[in-house]
Amino acid sequence: MKAVLHQGKKPGVIMEISTGGSATPDGQETETPLASPHAVPGETVLHTLGSSLHGLSCSEATARLERYGSNALTPLKKEGALLRLLRQFHQPLIYILLASVLITALLQEWVDASVILGVVLVNTLIGFIQEAKALQAIEALAREMTTTATVIREGEKNSIPATELVPGDIVLLKSGDRVPADLRLLRIHDLQIDESALTGESIPVGKNTTPEEADTVLADRQNMAYSTTLVTHGTGLGVVIGTGDSTELGRISELISSAEVLATPLTRKINRFSHRLLYVILAMAAATFLVGTLRGESWFNMFMASVALAVGAIPEGLPAAVTITLAIGVGRMARRNAIIRHLPAVETLGSTTIICSDKTGTLTQNQMTVQQLLAGGERFQANGLGYDPRGAILQDGRPIAATDHPALKELLLAGVLCNDSRLKKSDNGWYIEGDPTEGALLVAACKAGLNPRQLQIEWPRLDAIPFAAQYQYMATLHDRGTARKRRVYIKGSVEKLLPRCMTALGTAGEPAELDIGVIEDHLQEMTTEGLRVLAFAQIDFPAEIDAICHENIETGLTFLGLQGMIDPPRPEAVTAVHACQAAGIHVKMITGDHPGTAAAIASQIGLDGAGKKSDKVPVINGAALANLSEQELMDTATNTVVFARVAPEQKLRLVEALQQRGNIVAMTGDGVNDAPALRRADIGVAMGVTGTEVAREAADMILTDDNFSSIEAAVEEGRGVYDNLIKFITWTLPTNLGEGLVIMAAVLGGVALPILPVQILWINMTTAVLLGLMLAFEPKEPGIMQRPPHDPRRPILSRRLLQRIGLVGVLLLAGSFGLFEWALSHGASEAEARTIAVNVFVCGELFYLFNCRSLTRSMFSLGLFSNHWLIGGVIIMTGLQLLFTYAPFMNRIFYSAPVDLFSWIPIVAVGAVIYTVVGIEKWLQKD
Repeated sequence: MKAVLHQGKKPGVIMEISTGGSATPDGQETETPLASPHAVPGETVLHTLGSSLHGLSCSEATARLERYGSNALTPLKKEGALLRLLRQFHQPLIYILLASVLITALLQEWVDASVILGVVLVNTLIGFIQEAKALQAIEALAREMTTTATVIREGEKNSIPATELVPGDIVLLKSGDRVPADLRLLRIHDLQIDESALTGESIPVGKNTTPEEADTVLADRQNMAYSTTLVTHGTGLGVVIGTGDSTELGRISELISSAEVLATPLTRKINRFSHRLLYVILAMAAATFLVGTLRGESWFNMFMASVALAVGAIPEGLPAAVTITLAIGVGRMARRNAIIRHLPAVETLGSTTIICSDKTGTLTQNQMTVQQLLAGGERFQANGLGYDPRGAILQDGRPIAATDHPALKELLLAGVLCNDSRLKKSDNGWYIEGDPTEGALLVAACKAGLNPRQLQIEWPRLDAIPFAAQYQYMATLHDRGTARKRRVYIKGSVEKLLPRCMTALGTAGEPAELDIGVIEDHLQEMTTEGLRVLAFAQIDFPAEIDAICHENIETGLTFLGLQGMIDPPRPEAVTAVHACQAAGIHVKMITGDHPGTAAAIASQIGLDGAGKKSDKVPVINGAALANLSEQELMDTATNTVVFARVAPEQKLRLVEALQQRGNIVAMTGDGVNDAPALRRADIGVAMGVTGTEVAREAADMILTDDNFSSIEAAVEEGRGVYDNLIKFITWTLPTNLGEGLVIMAAVLGGVALPILPVQILWINMTTAVLLGLMLAFEPKEPGIMQRPPHDPRRPILSRRLLQRIGLVGVLLLAGSFGLFEWALSHGASEAEARTIAVNVFVCGELFYLFNCRSLTRSMFSLGLFSNHWLIGGVIIMTGLQLLFTYAPFMNRIFYSAPVDLFSWIPIVAVGAVIYTVVGIEKWLQKD
């Protein structure tokens, strides 16, 4: 009977087997249900799949390919480009602008209608280009699966496209291969696989073929190889248990496609604000029309008055201002190593309340570093960071030379010689060619004054036993070319090496008694600090020995010591985390690494919720998370700061749980396993250097330096952008309110309109571009990172700002309407009086602009000329307003008229009054 394994909801768990009604061509029955391929012997998996070590027959492989499809992710239906374009118009503010276009077209003001329509189209085009394509991450996943595979079919080895693999195929793996499908390993030789993109494990994982417990988490399944992971060492043979959508990668693809993309805080707030504004405008226009007609005015005149009111109350420049302000923020962030893929993400950073950060490479350097050493019964420390060999070996805080400590020198020598990696330097700094753990040993020797390359020449290698997962050690045989005995150096796990040791090396290099209890105490201290500890030993042989085997080193070894290493925190990340905590942002670590390592790094960074280093940081692992209810998960997600050994869907659940508590969540990641959570988060942050293409496609922001400090810098810029947006809205709305009130006052008073619709459009469009948009260039105010994040539940404008908007709107009403009537009473024509009223609005906006440079401080505390763009805008606006007033062609277009010099005195006085009143209001509102 033919069988295929289907993925269930749990990672890598095969839930059922679909069977046909006959035996396979190989004659093997396949009716036995299989729960978890990692939990049963490989022979059972082979039998269940109707396969053998000789592989499938070509005919059976073809039949299975026909039945189960190619080894590729199923593409989902895309949203068409036209639909995505049309959806850009589905915004309340765009509806208001489109209504403005219609109204101005009805008024046959074709220039104004064209200008407003142009604003709509520009906003729509920008949104269309910047919008995330929902299936980009899926397409990137599919591209990662386009590889070849070496398979055994009918007993012969063949190279085929990976897309042709089927369940039951026997696949061969070697160093450098990308695993083409999910495999249950059957045979291995020193096989190590880099699974960091899938699990978050920071170092390659040694593989074996031994069955695991059924509930073993994905990252700990050492008898499995998963699609798209990378073979870094050794060889292996495995049977395909899942292809295409049935792989772990396919399950993540499904998570990405099903993850809901939330609207940003700014989008949600502006949508609510726009809806309310729309209702207010319609209500004011309806009231104007109703009151006027009840007073006996003609329907047509009242309709035109209502149109004028609507045009005045609509903030035509707001969508463009939002887009341009965000775009300016994008440029600022790019200069601070943060590339924004979606414009609204700029502001989202300023509202972030929780940052869920990956550990490896983001909070840490992604460079293993030896920090603690034990040799001759003495403890030593190594300073310096990463692969840079500059640094020293310390004892009691003082630098020491390895030549003064024979036991230490021998320990470091063992680390150099029992080593297959190389320390190299490029224009971008030092790097390791080979295993990161071995690289750390080379760097430690350099810090002690040893020259690894010279030592390897002086001690030529004659033979080696490579590292194997079942033995957990590596051994090398060396000779110095003298009559002395040949020596074997061994490095490996403490558990495997210590029982083989008979003696230890004393402080002066002499044989000493082996005290296992003391060694285990030191080991406990190192592991408590999250260090990965390697043990080192040696044994001498006669000069005629030129090869070694496992039996040679079963016993009689001399214990040399321990070296403890860790991927250390970035110093700048520590500072950035504390800055985020000071800004009221909670930082949490979500990693696929081991709980002990995660807790140690969290402690060093200060992830205890208070910005202070603690001795022990509570950690919860993926196995514990899997057993929590939704309510328990929300509580745990809120109260816990470190999550280790978590699966992709658990990262997604954690993000969702935090969002359900009203948080704005930023999520960082670099692997395929991070993509679903990156997509669901309010802002997904991917690593630009080490990140996979899948992660980058799913994210809103990409860090070009993979550094957490860049996130903190981006948060700071985001807050600045949000501040400037609020400043613009606070500045522009009083004008719209004042214009609407002026129209209503004229209708209620039964007098001529002080400003015409075309003049309203002139005010709104020119001042928005030349005055209001200059606030987007306003520098960040001091203390921006010492205040809590914006509450996402609060409206975009506070009660205090609404009161200020109302106050300034009333002052503009009083000034413009009052001077309009004053001019008429002093013999001015309607055109001259309206020109004065228009200039009152522009001058009032100009003075109020300086108030809005800070919503709480005086402009003098910011520096009068600190925003050169604003000064330039004021100068140009002043020139345009003089043209509006005195240029004959402008008089014809906008029905304006020249006014005498004396008329400017009350105009400027109104502006000065507005500036003074708002300044007093700010002073009174101070805490």
